[in-house]
Amino acid sequence: MKIYIDGQFYAKEDAKISVFDHGLLYGDGVFEGIRAYHGRVFRLTDHIDRLYDSAKAILLTIPMDRAEMERVVVESCRVNGIKDGYVRLVVTRGVGDLGLNPNKCPKATVFCIATGISIYPPEVYQNGLKIITASTQRIGPASLSPAVKSLNYLNQVLARIEGNLAGADELIVLNHEGYVAECTADNIFIIKKDRIMTPPVSAGALGGITRRAVMELGEKLGKPIQEANLTRYDLWVADEMFLTGTAAEVVPVREVDGRIIGDGKPGEVTKRFTAAFHDLTRSTGTPIFP
Repeated sequence: MKIYIDGQFYAKEDAKISVFDHGLLYGDGVFEGIRAYHGRVFRLTDHIDRLYDSAKAILLTIPMDRAEMERVVVESCRVNGIKDGYVRLVVTRGVGDLGLNPNKCPKATVFCIATGISIYPPEVYQNGLKIITASTQRIGPASLSPAVKSLNYLNQVLARIEGNLAGADELIVLNHEGYVAECTADNIFIIKKDRIMTPPVSAGALGGITRRAVMELGEKLGKPIQEANLTRYDLWVADEMFLTGTAAEVVPVREVDGRIIGDGKPGEVTKRFTAAFHDLTRSTGTPIFP
């Protein structure tokens, strides 16, 4: 495996970041998780746009333009022979001192890892996830906007620990008002009768790239998706439920807080969206190999 760091590729065992990098010391930085399918990088420009928006929001200057960053991602896949895989693209504040002042970091650090990933075992996509609600709340937008995909994921990690202790596959995270925000790493969709709903970004949900793709597919399938504030009750009584994320893709949910969703199996609407998403990944993307 070859890892890109600041203009060069290094063997995995030689790929190192300084212990004085503020991405490590303070979680000061931004990142993107990106997928490659069938020799193409899925929605690369969307991911790069979100990366630069996140960087702008925290006043982090990325030392290359967007076109060059796209080339970094594609080349990382190419040198590692990745046709189907996962890319983690990271920009940290860079090397500084032990104080947290970002002005002490003269240049950002950029690194890119292209490899494989498997968040859930195959049987989960056949049978669905068992999820519960975390007591850990989503950080409020007045503290840190959910639109910033930052390196500080301790909020989500604490929720994930709750899931590990309870034997759950994923965790629902509520915002400070008690509305559903998202899961620790995925966006949430529910189907109730003829309505398909997902929490709005204003509720604390990340504006996911896969989330956006699924909402666009809803229009094409004649099943438009509405943004709506959802409570735990709405999830408990849903006819179907699925999660979306770059790593998870589209994954069904069979149980929420001990309540069986529908008949406990992936529903027909969920199956349609899953198939449509897979069709989309087979037919679109930025080519990796000439």
